[in-house]
Amino acid sequence: MQKQESKKVLAAVNDLFFTVKINDAAKRAGLAVEFAKDEKEVLAKARTKPALIIFDLNFQDVQPLKTIGKLKSSSELKQISLIGFVSHVQGELKQKAHEAGCDMVLARSAFSQNLPVILKRHSGWS
Repeated sequence: MQKQESKKVLAAVNDLFFTVKINDAAKRAGLAVEFAKDEKEVLAKARTKPALIIFDLNFQDVQPLKTIGKLKSSSELKQISLIGFVSHVQGELKQKAHEAGCDMVLARSAFSQNLPVILKRHSGWS
């Protein structure tokens, strides 16, 4: 088996609390993190094949539902794991994200609580 380069995570997040939390958890999991600030940047950085893309489904600059749909409709990019997070009261947005192709959608609190485990799983460490 070939040694892989360091895996990375792409995050379409603009909330400072989650930016810091994702950075810290990624470091502990041995993952590099890149952040994207709009739809075009998410799609461009996705071509580097990150292990995971994290979406704040309320970050309108990245047009999360539209971008998720584009990622999942691309034969080159559809295998990338996509995780989104929303406020626990946004059931309709959660459903729309699933329909667009988001692999997992969590409430903000559940995402925050489970982030270390999620990143460890995507780092390749058992």
